[in-house]
Amino acid sequence: MKEKIITIDGPAASGKEKISKYISRKWKFKHLDSGILYRRLALIFFNENIDVNNLSKIKKKIREIKYLSYRKNQKLRTQEISKLSSKIAVHIFIRNFVNKLQYDFVKKNKNNQGFVIDGRDIGSVVFKNADLKLYIDVKAEIRAKRRYKQLIDSGEKSIYPKILKEIKLRDNKDKLRKNSPLVIPKDAFIINNNSSFSDTIKQIKPLLNNL
Repeated sequence: MKEKIITIDGPAASGKEKISKYISRKWKFKHLDSGILYRRLALIFFNENIDVNNLSKIKKKIREIKYLSYRKNQKLRTQEISKLSSKIAVHIFIRNFVNKLQYDFVKKNKNNQGFVIDGRDIGSVVFKNADLKLYIDVKAEIRAKRRYKQLIDSGEKSIYPKILKEIKLRDNKDKLRKNSPLVIPKDAFIINNNSSFSDTIKQIKPLLNNL
């Protein structure tokens, strides 16, 4: 039987990862956070002091990379790495590189029951023929509050108005970028995640049960 693929798209800090983890745990699906791969690249460029404005240098580095870890790390969650990953994600060769890693991830785990993959172009570009597409919708102000709490809890200093401004800028950049802009994928179900997590899951459960 063909493995099921669930895609979860949405703007920054919309709760995609938390929802994906829930589905992964409850339905025994393999989870892939595509954002981790962009952050991994950003961390490499940051640690090696590679000028991300120099396309020839980052293309050269991309050709040298044979493997990226899918594991999460607190170093990947800093504001600095978030900004850098957003900056490099606009380039088509970066997106093609990350997309190939995602395809390889699915191929290498074919014995798994299914996959839940989250990001900003998963249902619209990477896995257009997914069995179920979800788009997570949350107001910018709520996303900023959640992101602020996340950073404070992790020990990083942060200011709410600054985070709100950055989220709105990120939304604008994601929606207007030339390559793989943030859109609601065709045939996607819009999930309202403005309220409690339990309310969000109530919207999702019937869709999963019908898979």
